[in-house]
Amino acid sequence: MKKNNARIRRATKSRASMASLGKTRLSIHRSNTNIYAQVIDGETNKIIASASTLEAEVKKKLKNTSNTDAATEIGKRIADKAIKAGVKVVAFDRSGYRYHGRVKALADSARENGLTF
Repeated sequence: MKKNNARIRRATKSRASMASLGKTRLSIHRSNTNIYAQVIDGETNKIIASASTLEAEVKKKLKNTSNTDAATEIGKRIADKAIKAGVKVVAFDRSGYRYHGRVKALADSARENGLTF
């Protein structure tokens, strides 16, 4: 449990700095089987857009929901949904996870599809 506590501590620090600036953030969460992304308004803390590998369309497209291909698809979907909602600039909240693998794939895909970090 020490590893998860350290991740949560890192996430709390980064979220506190984003909250003090009032920035809209792209928050992610990854589990062993799925990956989730949300665009959250910095002032009201309301969810503007969300995407995950649990969505029916995504599940049909993907063979496996826990790899970088799935993260790339979620990055594309969250970018499209955020742009439709009028958000183009976000702060990337990686929730204390290392910027590597699925986290990096999601971020790169979101950037390629129009979001600016």
